[in-house]
Amino acid sequence: MQTADYLKILKDEIHSAVFATIDENGLPDARVIDIMLVDSSSLYFITAKGKGFYRQLMVQKFVAISGMTEGKHSLDKKAVSVRGKIRNIGNEKLEEVFAENPYMNEIYPSVESRNALEVFQMYEGQGEYFDLSVKPIYRETFYLGGNHDSHTNIHGFYITESCNQCGKCFSECPQSCIDVTERTVSINQAHCLHCGRCYEICPNKAILKRG
Repeated sequence: MQTADYLKILKDEIHSAVFATIDENGLPDARVIDIMLVDSSSLYFITAKGKGFYRQLMVQKFVAISGMTEGKHSLDKKAVSVRGKIRNIGNEKLEEVFAENPYMNEIYPSVESRNALEVFQMYEGQGEYFDLSVKPIYRETFYLGGNHDSHTNIHGFYITESCNQCGKCFSECPQSCIDVTERTVSINQAHCLHCGRCYEICPNKAILKRG
């Protein structure tokens, strides 16, 4: 899938996501906000100018977002997380926000009341898609706009040349996503849980954290 597909899941299947910023004391601050619009490489949300969230956005110009679908079962879920740069675009797209999200008309019924709102766009960042509904699990990193190298945050683990192919990591991997059939042992990053079990039990310390 492409970035646009992951953003569409975030808007249509999740819609209400957790937004994290830093408060005036340097501590994490989180709240649930709706994803109002998306396009091929960015997402849009709104907030009122009187809120502390608005002030944090204007100062930090960065936000982290995370949400999960409601699946019928605990493992029937998909999660999308994204973190990146945001900008205030004022009332641009505000009419489109209300047209595409008609429930907002009940919260802000008059044009005058909507003057309290402004639209923010996340235009550059890095995201991750995580699907627990398939076996093995599937994850993929995706990017929003700009130069990928400028905001890449690499997670997970990798196997170095110190590996002696003992197979212990494979035997304890919960997703069996370590390939020991080749001369160079490797982790299939698309199915890795990032649990760190391989890193903990490798007798040769041949597995390192990425990044």
